[in-house]
Amino acid sequence: MSIYVNRNTRVITQGITGKTGQFHTEKCIEYAGGKNCFVAGVNPKKAGEKIFGVPIFASVQDAARQTGATVSVVYVPPAGAAAAIWEAVQADLDLVICITEGIPIRDMLEVRNRMKAKEAAGGKKTLLLGPNCPGIITPDEIKIGIMPGHIHKKGRVGVVSRSGTLTYEAVAQLTELGIGQSSAVGIGGDPVNGLKHIDVMQAFNADPDTDAVIMIGEIGGPDEADAARWCKAHMKKPVVGFIAGVTAPPGKRMGHAGALISGGADTAEAKLAIMEECGFKVTRNPSEMGKLLKTLLK
Repeated sequence: MSIYVNRNTRVITQGITGKTGQFHTEKCIEYAGGKNCFVAGVNPKKAGEKIFGVPIFASVQDAARQTGATVSVVYVPPAGAAAAIWEAVQADLDLVICITEGIPIRDMLEVRNRMKAKEAAGGKKTLLLGPNCPGIITPDEIKIGIMPGHIHKKGRVGVVSRSGTLTYEAVAQLTELGIGQSSAVGIGGDPVNGLKHIDVMQAFNADPDTDAVIMIGEIGGPDEADAARWCKAHMKKPVVGFIAGVTAPPGKRMGHAGALISGGADTAEAKLAIMEECGFKVTRNPSEMGKLLKTLLK
């Protein structure tokens, strides 16, 4: 079991013929069952061609209709990435994973509002992961995104993070301790994004094959606090929490576009305090995440 994706997921790559899309699609095809999972690419100018044996279609709708794919991954450059997300939403896919970094906030606000309007009108809800995220992996089954596959090990611990590199760090620590992962999800660090910590924690809580979770956040915004409060009321599994940015000065943007603190409840210390109140085992040292999680497993 896993959350969102597994070995039966069928994936479309939007931007498959670009340098980044080619590189990472090839790596994903080589990982575990990727050859069966990646079934289509999209490029209107190259429809009818193939790359890595994967057929290219003129549109997401054509690709989905002809292959049965329900998930897409977006490597389209920033100027066209929001339009690519919207094309996948219009094709009624289950999930769109946007890796692209640097999409204008205005573009993301527009596509988010369109997604909400479509849903409000009774249309299908498409989940969005990202943008500016590393993607998602269910070890030994499927990886969709840019994470290094070799550090992952199949198991029963979930990982969710706003930071790509800290996702890899947590996973590598777990694997080194002999602890496998059910799924690892990078939600991205942009201020306007899709799935939040709370959504992923709900999915892990409902997954019978996830026993515990590492939740990694950053300074800026209310998302981690919202997720922690939900977990206090509903989460049945132990959670290790870490917040990056303890030393960040108020008012200064740190790395991710969403990591800007105003100095109130969105500082690292404030978020860590809320996590502790809500029953998380927190650490202020990122090198301790795996060891702390191990102490929670029976």
